[in-house]
Amino acid sequence: MGAKEDFIARFGPVYEASPWVAEGVWPNPPADRDGLAKAMAAVVDAAPRERKLALIRAHPELASRTKMADASVKEQAGAGLDQCSPEEFEAFQRLNAAYNARFGFPFIFAVKGATRGDILAAFESRLANDPETEFETAIAQIHRIAGFRLADLI
Repeated sequence: MGAKEDFIARFGPVYEASPWVAEGVWPNPPADRDGLAKAMAAVVDAAPRERKLALIRAHPELASRTKMADASVKEQAGAGLDQCSPEEFEAFQRLNAAYNARFGFPFIFAVKGATRGDILAAFESRLANDPETEFETAIAQIHRIAGFRLADLI
């Protein structure tokens, strides 16, 4: 593998199923974590709305039993989402459906350091947002997730 392929293999998963973000900082990626995080966020922020929407939709629903990236599995398990009570699991399923129906994409929340209760409370409150606010909130949460993932890599 060449240098670009190595870089994409390492940093492509930072943004869920969207290696185009890592490709966007090549061939001059910043050497430090903060610089790389800012550069990758700038690639996302400069992307057309349709591409950002695809990035949002690439994320799995929270407390879902669908197949997801290894990083998502670890992040959700770290927040205890793999240990939901039947009532919590039902609440997540109900909120996922309501959220998706309202906004057309999954609820995005950087779960690291949060409890199931924190996540459910954010879910409930964000359902009241207008679509544009929620779109921007989802992108902001994706940047937080990417920051956590970069911190694990570097």
